[in-house]
Amino acid sequence: MGFLIRVAVNAFAIWVVSLVPFLHVTITPFAPGGDLQLVISLLAIAALFAVVNTIVGTAIRIVAFPLFVLTLGLFSLLLNGILLWVTAWVMSPWDWGLSLDGFWPAVLAGILLSLINWVFGILLRPQKKRR
Repeated sequence: MGFLIRVAVNAFAIWVVSLVPFLHVTITPFAPGGDLQLVISLLAIAALFAVVNTIVGTAIRIVAFPLFVLTLGLFSLLLNGILLWVTAWVMSPWDWGLSLDGFWPAVLAGILLSLINWVFGILLRPQKKRR
């Protein structure tokens, strides 16, 4: 159940990032391009981003561990942009999906995506019962 909630939060965060005009992040829905197709496209993009984050992100985190230590974790912000860029690259052969205008807009979009996920992570965290 937690994976589905994370995918839904990521889909919402990607939609919010696509609304920011200077980031040049575009979402192309399935044909014919209605609201339902946009929501399904966002969920598919978020699921693919989760898979890329799990597989590629874990490998990069292991290899780049000294960079995380050296930059006190700030490298993770750059890594989210890289993973978003990889997700857009994987989706590039299809007629739908995520497209980015360049590397630095992807990094800025990754930072905004991280902030949105952080806020929703705090709000949706299971609460411990007090005695």
